[in-house]
Amino acid sequence: MAVFFDVSEIFQFAIRIEENGESFYRKVAEKSSEKEVNDLFTFLADEEARHKKIFEDMVGRIANYEPSETYPGEYFQYLKSYADTLVFPPEIERELETAGGVVKALDFGIRRELDSIMYYLETKDIVPETQHKIMDKIIDEERSHFVRLSKMKERFAKE
Repeated sequence: MAVFFDVSEIFQFAIRIEENGESFYRKVAEKSSEKEVNDLFTFLADEEARHKKIFEDMVGRIANYEPSETYPGEYFQYLKSYADTLVFPPEIERELETAGGVVKALDFGIRRELDSIMYYLETKDIVPETQHKIMDKIIDEERSHFVRLSKMKERFAKE
C-alpha cells in the first residue's frame, strides 16, 4: 500500500477535524434553548477538545515533517482549508436558524461523527502500531457520539 501522507499530516488533519467539531458543537449548544440538546452538544464539544489534545500529543512525539511546498506552510494550509470546507462547512450555521434546526444540527453531527470514524479507521493502519490503542479508543468514543446523537434525533423527530 502506497503512503501518500506522513503520519504527522494524518494527525494534523485529525486535529483540524476535532477543532471544527468543537466549534460546531459549541455554536449549536449556545443557540439551543433545549437543555437536553445544550447538554449533549456541550459534552460533545468537550470531547472534541479532549480528542484534539490527544492528537496534538501524538504529533509532538513524531519527528518534524516538512512536505515539499512552494512557500512555507502551503501544504498544511491546504489540509486546514480542506477540513474547514468539507468537514464542517460554514453554511451549516445558517441551517440552525431555520425551522427544524435542531434536527438538522443533529443530522449534521451524525454525518460528521460517521465521517470521523471512517477517517480514523482508514488512517489507523498508517499510524505507528504503538498508537493503535489510542486510535481505537477515539474511534469507540466517536461511535458513542454517533449513538447519542442518533437517539436524540429520534426523540426530536417524533415531536
